Amino acid sequence: MIAVLQVIYGISALGLALIGFNALVLSIVYLWHRRKRAVEPPPPPEGEWPSVVVQLPVFNERYVVRRLVEAVSRLDYPHDRLTIQLLDDSTDKTSRIAAEAIGHACQRGLRFEHIRRGTRAGYKAGALAYGLGKTDAQFVAVFDADFVPEPDFLRRVIPYFSADESLGMVQTRWAHLNADYSPLTRAQALALDAHFIVEQISRNRGGLLSNFSGTAGVWRRTCIEDSGGWQTDTLSEDIDLSYRAQLRGWRLLYLPEVATPAEIPTQIMAFKRQQARWATGTIQCLRKHGPRLLGARLNIWQKLEALYHLGGYLVHPLMILLVLSTLPMVVTGHLGRLPLTALGLAVFGPPLEIVLAQMHLHRDWPRRLTAFPVLMLLGIGIAVSNTKAVFQAFSARPPTFKRTPKLQVHEDGRAKAVGDYVLPIDHTVWFELALGVYAGVTALLAFDHAPAVAPFMVLYALGFLYVAGTSLWQARGKRVRRVSRERFWGLLGTGGH
Repeated sequence: MIAVLQVIYGISALGLALIGFNALVLSIVYLWHRRKRAVEPPPPPEGEWPSVVVQLPVFNERYVVRRLVEAVSRLDYPHDRLTIQLLDDSTDKTSRIAAEAIGHACQRGLRFEHIRRGTRAGYKAGALAYGLGKTDAQFVAVFDADFVPEPDFLRRVIPYFSADESLGMVQTRWAHLNADYSPLTRAQALALDAHFIVEQISRNRGGLLSNFSGTAGVWRRTCIEDSGGWQTDTLSEDIDLSYRAQLRGWRLLYLPEVATPAEIPTQIMAFKRQQARWATGTIQCLRKHGPRLLGARLNIWQKLEALYHLGGYLVHPLMILLVLSTLPMVVTGHLGRLPLTALGLAVFGPPLEIVLAQMHLHRDWPRRLTAFPVLMLLGIGIAVSNTKAVFQAFSARPPTFKRTPKLQVHEDGRAKAVGDYVLPIDHTVWFELALGVYAGVTALLAFDHAPAVAPFMVLYALGFLYVAGTSLWQARGKRVRRVSRERFWGLLGTGGH
């Protein structure tokens, strides 16, 4: 039995260390390539801009759909070459609100189509494919409901396609509408910035496979069609199409200098739902493309990084295994016999990405790093829900696409949300509480039997308890109250909810 526990603990620790080391590697690649920029091509003559369709897939987004319609209505692009499709699968008041906003947009001469399928078949991928069949536009821009593109978005992005016929997609950087709303949103902003600065720049400029992030990007229509179109067998249709396109020889481009702001979830249950959906979809893509990647005409570096990319969410079940196996290893005194000391360097990988991203983006980066402790707790605490999501990716029964509620939250603490958009807690909260207690007991015992492990177990305990406690706190009422983020409870990362 002890031998089995040693193997479980060793594999978990090694897996976590490899993921941490990979963050160090990507940080080095970023530092090497950070000053490179794609050469900005000249815009085409005014009469030669290509046709573009802007697709807006929405489902029950009544608090942000008007803002979305108004934002895309301000896009500075020749109206005779621009079509906007609101792909509306909603079952609530969203459709009525959207129709009113579209009516005003059409009065200004825009070609705006309100498309209702009457079904959610295929979820977002199904809606995008349905809309694409109703247009002959050469390029396709996609924005999720909570995004607010700048008016010059298309004029900054489209010229890159004219300069390179092999360019299949251009992704822009996500920025944040409400990063300073609460400690919870500030922590999420740190994680998103690390991904879109360090990881995306490293992959795209370092010759590695990268991906469309589902929104705030533009596709060449022929690339979509040549790569097999939008497919509905994963919850990450964006990553799926990206990998199929690159394996077909298409090139993807990432433009970090073009920022497209969006809303960060203020509810921790919404954040958990978003992360779980991404976890399921990404692991589904690993299952779908892993064997093909191994046989593709890529070098070993590209193959390994692609597998790391698609397998990143495996960190969460590894984390759970590590926590569960530590207690018996501590009690039996076998923990110190494993030669894992050198793996401790891996813990510096993710924090380094965070620091580099903030230094890249903000002059006041030291202030923004004050949210890092909350991010550490979040990264641990969501391991339960993400582990469940990973197992769902291996299930024969296809998982349901669960939307992340958007509340149109403002920096000053005001929100338009009401009870039906506040997510209730689920059973993962009770598992988080149990694991928090378990890790706490392990930490107490480790102080005597394995002192080097004790601080990590304390951190695990705090992470699980933080996420569970915040979930319970935010779910205590049916209405999201309008409060100031300076209130005491905002320190819990709830934004006063």
